[in-house]
Amino acid sequence: MGTLFPVAAVLAALVVGAVMLLLLGASPAEGFAAMIDGAFGGPRELADTVNKAVPLLLVGVGITIAFRANVINIGGEGQIVLGALTATALALALPDWPAVVLLPLGLAAGLVGGAVWGAVPGALKAYFGVNEILSTIMLNIVAVQGMNYLLRGPMIDPAEIESGSRIPQTMRLPPATDLPVLVPDTRLNLGAVIAVAAAAVVYVFLWRTTYGYRIRAVGLNPFASRYAGIDVKRSTVVALTLSGALCGLAGAILVFGSESHRMVTDGSTTGFTGSAGFNGIVAALFGGLHPIGTIPASFLFGALLVGANRLQRVTQVPSALVIALNGLVVVFVVSSAIWKRRLEQRAQLEAVQTGDQAAQTSLPGDVAPAAADPPGHESDTDDG
Repeated sequence: MGTLFPVAAVLAALVVGAVMLLLLGASPAEGFAAMIDGAFGGPRELADTVNKAVPLLLVGVGITIAFRANVINIGGEGQIVLGALTATALALALPDWPAVVLLPLGLAAGLVGGAVWGAVPGALKAYFGVNEILSTIMLNIVAVQGMNYLLRGPMIDPAEIESGSRIPQTMRLPPATDLPVLVPDTRLNLGAVIAVAAAAVVYVFLWRTTYGYRIRAVGLNPFASRYAGIDVKRSTVVALTLSGALCGLAGAILVFGSESHRMVTDGSTTGFTGSAGFNGIVAALFGGLHPIGTIPASFLFGALLVGANRLQRVTQVPSALVIALNGLVVVFVVSSAIWKRRLEQRAQLEAVQTGDQAAQTSLPGDVAPAAADPPGHESDTDDG
């Protein structure tokens, strides 16, 4: 039953969305038909859905590593930004390098940028006891302000200065950093393959390596892990570092796979990330905090995001409805995770109680009765 909770949560959110459409005078049937067509209506729509799912998958897999170590990474937005800035800076610094070298280097730079931004709250958590939720959220703010400064100053496109428009964007990145398109006449690029491969690698790491076992052990019981000789502090730092690295890789792919092939923003974090840092958390929860389960979860959530945009255009409802619908999905999915955990705890408690009752019932038959005391002899335990 627990595996059905995320699906039920999405359906519940869509039911509430249907009520909202009715209140706005739009047809829910027409709106949801447009949503399905916008996400799965053809090769281009499918490609857009997959591209939308790529950053969600990478962030979700990174979130899975952090959650398995019992730390909560809310800093995906900032880590995406840092990964994109690092990858962009490297690409602009080496414009004449061949694609076979520059593209892998750029993706690796994104990994490093996100890893550094994830390691900071990891170290603060492990060695100074700073709450990782607060530190990651605050670092998101630092990241967006740094992005705004760089894209409006040192990294701004010189053409924007000459024209006077001063749009916060970089110049066009070298063609060597363009991610190869996998399907002609679509925007589906190599980022999809990289994201799926990353999910598979993380699965092997967490469930087939000694260090992955240590991270999961720390998440299950840090005190027992410390008693067993596992360095809990180091595992915490490593988990958040790896989580940030995957978010940084998502940022590099967002830049290298974009239509404009440059980094651009509207001054907010979501203007560049599209809220992938937060939506990736929902995808991870939807996938059961498992790297492989996060693959279909990210695709489904990407379809919801792409389809919701088509719904808004067809039904002509306010764009705020799309934001509200996405928010409803987030709330219901997170709530379903809480209820699922409560049901698991209740089932475990009932299993323990059932086992105790079975043990008490079987005890008289398993233990031989004590020999009867001889007449006139008082038992040593009879103290009145």
